[in-house]
Amino acid sequence: MGPPGKAVLVTGGAGFIGTHTVVQLLKDGFRVSIIDNLDNSVPEAVDRVRQLVGPELSENLEFHLGDLRNKQDLEDLFSQTDFDAVIHFAGLKAVGESVANPRRYFDNNLIGTINLYEIMAKYNCKKMVFSSSATVYGQPEKIPCVEDFQLMAMNPYGRTKLFLEEIARDIQKAEPEWRIILLRYFNPVGAHESGRIGEDPKGIPNNLMPYIQQVAVGRLPELNVYGHDYPTRDGSAIRDYIHVMDLADGHIAALRKLFTTEDIGCTAYNLGTGCGTSVLEMVAAFEKASGKKIPIKLCPRRPGDATEVFASTEKAENELGWKAKYGVEEMCRDQWNWASNNPWGYQPEP
Repeated sequence: MGPPGKAVLVTGGAGFIGTHTVVQLLKDGFRVSIIDNLDNSVPEAVDRVRQLVGPELSENLEFHLGDLRNKQDLEDLFSQTDFDAVIHFAGLKAVGESVANPRRYFDNNLIGTINLYEIMAKYNCKKMVFSSSATVYGQPEKIPCVEDFQLMAMNPYGRTKLFLEEIARDIQKAEPEWRIILLRYFNPVGAHESGRIGEDPKGIPNNLMPYIQQVAVGRLPELNVYGHDYPTRDGSAIRDYIHVMDLADGHIAALRKLFTTEDIGCTAYNLGTGCGTSVLEMVAAFEKASGKKIPIKLCPRRPGDATEVFASTEKAENELGWKAKYGVEEMCRDQWNWASNNPWGYQPEP
């Protein structure tokens, strides 16, 4: 069980990774408050979380519609509840959109987070688990990616994650009582085994799995595969896909570390499986799980896409006692279970 009754604020808690993490937090005995502006999520997702954990644990969950860019929203929250820690998911995450509209990304991701730090400091809540990203490794010189690699980002989205890591390090250096864990996610996929919650992006998906899923249920005609001439085993790019439930458990492990380790400072951990899977291998695994043929269209590489990225997972294993349990088969099985039960995501069919 978690520390009895510790109160955690989860920003962006109605989103894909947020909802799955909130389920695990509630099951672990935490009290959870979500703040979300529903920019890329829906209230229905939070209702589903309540249904999953049942009426008793639901009493430990509060939802607040609010925006980190509005300090008053944060002020209202922190003046009502004495938070022990914050898990900070809130942010925009589409690489392509960030290239076209960098100001929107700086406004959301940077200003929102800076406001959050200010209010946390004011109310003396100085423990944070932050959603960072493998994008901070850029086009890595060698793989697997190790946490102490030199960081660089290839696009405005990745740069917001990199800037926010730097800000975290600066704040912790200036005020040593802060404890901050930066979690660098690789490629989160899959869904809760119940098939009740999952990823439901608004508009055309930016990530491989929701795209495959929408092709499988007939919402999109074919899958665009960007790059088929990479120097990899089948010509498609290689990534480290991680099951969202493994990711959720990684956040619980990080939270425990914050509560038990006084001198953690500001530390980064990769959350990945340590295995690379190519785009075409992922398509084949999803076809097998779903029994559906996924028509593909081979397209040119996208600028700024790396050839091969996967995680070194040793640091998280050694220091957080966390390791991914699920493989590609389970990721596809759970993704398809969510997709086939919810072909239009959280919306009823249009």
